[in-house]
Amino acid sequence: MSDPQEEFGFAPEHDQPIPYLQRIREYYQALGYGAPYRWARYGKVPFAPLEKPLRECRIGLVTTAAPYQPGKGEQGPGAPYNAATKFFTVYSGASAKDHDLRIAHIAYDRDHTTAEDSNTWFPLAQLRGMAAAGRIGEVTPRFHGMPTNRSHRVTLEQDYPELLKRIREDKADAVVLAAV
Repeated sequence: MSDPQEEFGFAPEHDQPIPYLQRIREYYQALGYGAPYRWARYGKVPFAPLEKPLRECRIGLVTTAAPYQPGKGEQGPGAPYNAATKFFTVYSGASAKDHDLRIAHIAYDRDHTTAEDSNTWFPLAQLRGMAAAGRIGEVTPRFHGMPTNRSHRVTLEQDYPELLKRIREDKADAVVLAAV
């Protein structure tokens, strides 16, 4: 039986992009998880150069932020981890209007980060401003939310295909990935 990680085409284990991953790996083991978490990363990443200037491109936005859910506890900047606000399917929203997205469902370093600037995980206003200034052609009609459920198989077999379908429906030339 083949290693399921090899099946996904992950980069070799020694190819660590950021040193703090060992600390996170140890944290998950201390929580009682069995085998160390293996991060999804690839040694070979496909790259497709733009076929036209950025000022003519339709740009999409993908975020891992979750829509604010009143009644589900603290979700503001610096809020403790809040699993109740996690989402498990790709979602979309209209790019022409403002949205209240939060990141309390994400495990990030709350000791060294304030998470007060929502533009870091949801730069939709900046993209609209870039379109208005002529730096990009336009923003796609929708932005998309990508779940962070930590299942490689679900991400690759369910979430990515759905996300790609929506991005293609929006006729995006390129996408900004804003992941926490």
